[in-house]
Amino acid sequence: MSVMRPQLTGTSGAVASTHWLPAAVGMSILDRGGNAFDAAAAAGFTLQVVEPHSNGPGGDVVISIYPRSTGAVRVICGQGPMPHAASIDRFTALGIEQMPASGLLPATVPGAFGAWMRLLGEFGTMPLATILEPAIGYASRGYPLLPSAASTIAAMAPLFRTEWTASGHTYLPGGAVPGAGSRMRNVTLAGTYERLVREARAASSDRDAQIEAARSAFYEGFIADAIDRFARTEVLDSTGGRHRGLLTGDDLAAWQPAVEEPYTLPYRDFTVHKAGPWSQGPVFLQQLAILSGCDLRGSGLGTVEYVHTLAEAAKLAFADREARYGDPAHTPVPIAELLAPEYTARRRALIGEDASLDPEPGRVDGAEPWIPQAKPEHPGADEPDWMTQLRSGLPTVTPVGPRAGAGNTCTVAVADRWGNLAVAVPSGGWLKSSPVIPDLGFALGTRGQTAWLTVGHPNSLAPGRRPRTTLSPSIVLRDGEPFLAFGTPGGDQQDQWTLQAFLAIAEFGLEPQAATELPAFNIDHFAQSFAPRLSRPGVLVVERSFGPEVLAGLDRKGHRLDVVPESTLGKVCAAGVDPGTGFLRAAAGPRGRQAYAVCW
Repeated sequence: MSVMRPQLTGTSGAVASTHWLPAAVGMSILDRGGNAFDAAAAAGFTLQVVEPHSNGPGGDVVISIYPRSTGAVRVICGQGPMPHAASIDRFTALGIEQMPASGLLPATVPGAFGAWMRLLGEFGTMPLATILEPAIGYASRGYPLLPSAASTIAAMAPLFRTEWTASGHTYLPGGAVPGAGSRMRNVTLAGTYERLVREARAASSDRDAQIEAARSAFYEGFIADAIDRFARTEVLDSTGGRHRGLLTGDDLAAWQPAVEEPYTLPYRDFTVHKAGPWSQGPVFLQQLAILSGCDLRGSGLGTVEYVHTLAEAAKLAFADREARYGDPAHTPVPIAELLAPEYTARRRALIGEDASLDPEPGRVDGAEPWIPQAKPEHPGADEPDWMTQLRSGLPTVTPVGPRAGAGNTCTVAVADRWGNLAVAVPSGGWLKSSPVIPDLGFALGTRGQTAWLTVGHPNSLAPGRRPRTTLSPSIVLRDGEPFLAFGTPGGDQQDQWTLQAFLAIAEFGLEPQAATELPAFNIDHFAQSFAPRLSRPGVLVVERSFGPEVLAGLDRKGHRLDVVPESTLGKVCAAGVDPGTGFLRAAAGPRGRQAYAVCW
C-alpha cells in the first residue's frame, strides 16, 4: 500500500490528535518539561475550544493512562451520571417514550473537567494556569474555524437566532454565519477558564490545592451555580416542545471522577487494556478474543475473507454489547464470562461462509439476554432542517438518509521520553447538543440519550446511573512494556476502526501510520447509540478503496454493502514506543484532513 504520511519517530515526545492545534499544544507542553499527562490535559482543553462541534467543557471524556512509575494501566472515568431526578417514570409523565437527542432533558453531570483535573492532579506535574493557557489564548484571540464546524453552525443558525440565542451570540458573530477558516472566538469561555485560574490562585499557592480549588469551583462553585440556574429554564429540544432540565447543582457536587482498573486481554505478545462496560470498551476485547482463533494472517490483510471474518466477529461482539453492557455499579455485567475461552470458542464457531443477518447475544449466566428496540419517530412533513438535526444525536449535521463518514468526537494520544502513555477520547457538550449557557460560554452534554427508557435493561435510565458511552481509548503493552496508546472519533464504530488498525500492526507488522491509513469498514447492523437510534440490519459500510474484486466478493457472501468514498471512516490517532529502537512514534490518520501527529 502507498502511505500518504511518513511514520514519525523521535526521542523526546510524540503527540497525535484529531486537530493540529491541540497536537502542537501537547508537544509544546512536553517541550517545556511536562509529562504525557500534562500534555494530554492541555491538548484536551484546547480541543474544547477548537472543535466545539465535537466536544466541550460540559461534555465527557474517557482517559486511559500508563504511568511508567507504577507500570499499571488505569482508566479515568469522565462519564458523568444521570441526575438524581431522572427516571423512566419522569419521562413517561412528560409523554416521552425515547430519550431526546438534544436540549436539557438528556444532560448528564459534566464529567470532562473533573476527569482532566484528576489526571492533572494525580499524575501530572504542571500548574493549572500553564495547562489552561493555550485554551484561553485560542478562545480569546481566535482560531481557524473547521469546515465541519462551519457547516454545523450554518445548519443550526435559524435555531440559534430565535431560540438558543446564547448559542447565536457565541457562534454567529455579528449575527452572520461564519465561513470555514474564519477567525472564531469564544470570549465568554475564555473568561470562564480565566476565572477558574484566578479562584485557584486565590485559594492557595500550592499546585495540588489549586487544582482541587478549580475542581471545587466547577462542581460546587460558580459554574455549578450557573448550570443549576440555567437548567431551570425552559428550552426547545428535539421533542419539538420546551422542557426544563433535571440536572442540579447538587448532582454536580455529589460526583467525583473514578480511577479504575481496566479490563485486559492478552493477544500474542500484547496485552490490550480497555475501559469497563459503562463504555463500549470491552467489545474491542470480545472481538479480539473471537478472532484469536482465526487464521487472519492466512486470510491476508484486506481480502474478502479477512473483511468478512472481522465483520462477523463484530456482529457477535456487538450483539453482546447491546444486550449486556451498562453501568456495573448498578447492574452486574459478566465481562469475565464474555471473555472466557469456552464462550468465545462457541461464538467463533458461529462465523460461517456467508454473512449473518440475525446475530444474537450469547448466554453466559443463565439469564435471557435481550436487546431493546427503538421506537420509530414521525417527524412533521414541514419540519425545518434544524429540527431534523436536533433529532439526530450525532455531533455534526447529518444527512437524512443512510449514514456514513468519519464521525465526530475527538482524540489525543501522547507518549513521553519517560515511558508514560496517555490517550483520551473527549466528546459531548457540542454546539448542537444543548444551548450555550450565557454565563459560561459552553453547552451541556446529552449523553443521557444513549440510555433506554425501558425497564430492566443494563443500560436503562436510572437516577445516578452512567449511560453507556461510546468513548473508547486503548492502551497496549508489549511484553509488559509500553507500546501504543490510540483512539478515534466515530461513535459506535470506534472499536471497529481501532481494532482494524491494531490488527494491522499486531498481525501484519505495519507501522502505526500505515495502519491508520488502511481502507476501513464497519458493520451498521445494530441501532446506533445516538438518537434516533437508526439501524441497518446486515449492512457493511466499506470504503471504495478496497477495490471492485473485494467488494464483489463481499456482496457474494451476502453482505449488504454501503460503499462510501475513500478515506471517510475514522480518524485513528496513536502514540507509542518502537520496541526495536526505543524511539517514540506518533501517527494520525489523514481522513478529514485535520488530524495530525507531532514527534521530536
